[in-house]
Amino acid sequence: MSRHIVVLHRWRDRHARYEDYLDHRTHHVTYVTTELARDSVPAGAAAVLTVHATDDSAAVWRAVTELRARFGPPARLLALNEGDLDTAALIRERLGCAGQTPAELARFRDKLTMNRIVSDAGVPTPRFADAPDERAVRAFAGRHGLPVVVKPRRGTASRGVVRLASEADLPQLAALPPEPRLVQAYCPDEIVHIDGLWTGDRLGPWRASRYVNTCVDFTQGQALGSVEIDDPELLGALGRFTAQVAGALSTDPWVFHLEAFVGTAADGRPAIRFLEAGYRVGGAEIPFVWREVHGIDLMRAAADIQLGRTVDVPVPARWRTGGWLLVPSPVPAPCRVLSHELPAPEDPAEAPYAVVVPAVGQVIPRVGGYEHVGARFRFRGDSSGEVEKAVLRTAAQFRLECVPQPDHLGGGRPACGLDR
Repeated sequence: MSRHIVVLHRWRDRHARYEDYLDHRTHHVTYVTTELARDSVPAGAAAVLTVHATDDSAAVWRAVTELRARFGPPARLLALNEGDLDTAALIRERLGCAGQTPAELARFRDKLTMNRIVSDAGVPTPRFADAPDERAVRAFAGRHGLPVVVKPRRGTASRGVVRLASEADLPQLAALPPEPRLVQAYCPDEIVHIDGLWTGDRLGPWRASRYVNTCVDFTQGQALGSVEIDDPELLGALGRFTAQVAGALSTDPWVFHLEAFVGTAADGRPAIRFLEAGYRVGGAEIPFVWREVHGIDLMRAAADIQLGRTVDVPVPARWRTGGWLLVPSPVPAPCRVLSHELPAPEDPAEAPYAVVVPAVGQVIPRVGGYEHVGARFRFRGDSSGEVEKAVLRTAAQFRLECVPQPDHLGGGRPACGLDR
């Protein structure tokens, strides 16, 4: 039976393969997207409407209203990018459409609510509190000391995260634009991310990875990498931690991207503390690595959940090790690419298996996030050490030259890529 399904889509690249998740011949599958992402909409779409930004709920509502008039009330609204989850939930509620509502989404988007739920479940977390104003942050710092981290309660990609290391940094608070915030005690431990599927009562397939540098470092111009972990003891501890967090946040299936601090306890065992969780497939190159290295499409699992389907993703008998690297543009976007170079390694195992680099002459748009960056690389190997060596070698030897460009949207396909 034909149904109308609306997709909110903002990726220029093939992060999600919608034509594999929805029969575009049987159903009226319509898309609300941006000019930058329009070229990656499947050819079988029943209709495509563009908006300036898919997180502009008023613009998206007008587009959905037009599509509803043409194809009938949507049975489902699919949104796989974290930046579109709030908009999708609001529109579902206005339409009376099946799927996640703002109230159901809050525990995954509001970091204060999220931390309270996880902490109440007995999961170790750094000290935290609501930070509605400068006075609240100063009071928290007075009770728990400095440094502290202040972040938006509904932020993505490390947007607006500020570390206050001393009293001299506190005046920075006055310059922050008004929005709900959270304050946390600073934790110096290593950050890991854990990605996978919670079935509702147990872990499905999942992988844990170490960051090379940090997401905050990336916003300040440094490369950001990730390497999957193969240490059995650490993976055992992370598996127990992940199951506890995922079950605390939902007894329904969900695809997760968790971040945690990992230190060492007095007895030498891993000491793991909660950082945050996302109700979505991880960003950067994570969906590609899962498909290409592990043979699992996490985006399909996330789509199945939003479409009300049963999710069944088998756990592989053997895992290879994956990794990725993002290199920012050397000058702020928008900028035009003049040249790029990556010398071939002496050891072929150190070469990335996939490279996405803007073509010479292409403009890198000012969009934000982890897709529209200077260059993206993906790696695979038989161990964490092997993959990390390749990531570090690529980060050290890749060269990209750009010049500032007057404000420019960009356009076209994502970049010239190489797959090995």
